[in-house]
Amino acid sequence: MNQRDYYEVLGVSKNANENELKKAYRQQALKYHPDKNPGDKQAENKFKEASEAYDVLKDFEKRQIYDQFGHEGLKGRGFSGFSGFDDIFSQFGDIFGDFFGGGGQQRTGADLRLDISITFQEAAFGIKKNVEVNKHHPCGTCEGSGTKPGYSPRPCRTCRGTGQVIRAQGFFSVQSTCPNCHGAGQIITHPCAECHGDGRVIINKKLSINIPAGVDDGSRIRLRGEGELGAQGLPPGDLYVMTHVSAHKFFHREGHDIHCRMNLTFSQAALGAKIQVPLLNEGETKIISVPAGVQTNDTHRISDAGIPQLRGHRRGNQVIHFVVETPKRLNKRQKELFKELAEIEGNPIKETLKGFFQKLGV
Repeated sequence: MNQRDYYEVLGVSKNANENELKKAYRQQALKYHPDKNPGDKQAENKFKEASEAYDVLKDFEKRQIYDQFGHEGLKGRGFSGFSGFDDIFSQFGDIFGDFFGGGGQQRTGADLRLDISITFQEAAFGIKKNVEVNKHHPCGTCEGSGTKPGYSPRPCRTCRGTGQVIRAQGFFSVQSTCPNCHGAGQIITHPCAECHGDGRVIINKKLSINIPAGVDDGSRIRLRGEGELGAQGLPPGDLYVMTHVSAHKFFHREGHDIHCRMNLTFSQAALGAKIQVPLLNEGETKIISVPAGVQTNDTHRISDAGIPQLRGHRRGNQVIHFVVETPKRLNKRQKELFKELAEIEGNPIKETLKGFFQKLGV
């Protein structure tokens, strides 16, 4: 049985962002959740299908593989699909915590977003960019503990120091973050004066980001562990770098192919010619042969001269669109030649209206 398209399963577009994916999955999971559909095998299968789709599309790397190679590409990289109900909560704890009022289990700090502008060539061939990010860092006074030097936090009585509380929901046991200590497992009674008990202070961190060859406008690069430091000892989230690619004056991109326009004179189009065409590698050109009789919108393709694939060794093509130019200003000799050509073709320039209709048989 063929697997359905993951975007179709969740009912979202291929450009859906994280919030749209999460909202769509939430709706599907609520509708087909086994607790709400006891004994309904069809609902259970749809719940599994939606969970598998969300697991792939919410992950930047899995999503890119799926977008390029589909289901077979994921299988070739070890993804085995839905892994069962036993670990569904560990993968989607934030969503299921919302279902049952627990607020979810936050295991890391918040993710950060950084928007970066790059040129067309930088996107095509990759580049290293140095950037600065304002983010939290462990407080130097309390060494990240949040507690005033000389004092210690006490264990949380609500969760008994585990940071988690467990509630029974039908045949599930739902684990969620402790509402009293917010997952820390301890309570600070004497907060640090420098960080006010947070254990973190804001710093300006410099990062070197490798922009891979082949990124597009709106591509997202994930830097693990470069997001916000979690409160009270939680590990940091991730940093997502969003690329904004500036337009090129000569090329435009369609997938991995690049397109450009080349103007031809009447004589070049009629007789054929050899012309020099700029390539994407700045400063490089290629001589191509234009066949005699070429028309406006005819194309010529240069293989492997386009955008490199993100996860591959191939490049797209460069597609040249020819435009035959009509001259706007002619010197005396040029006018004479065009008149002579018109007479040879049997289409005199000053043909009378009567003669025109006679040719049409009217």
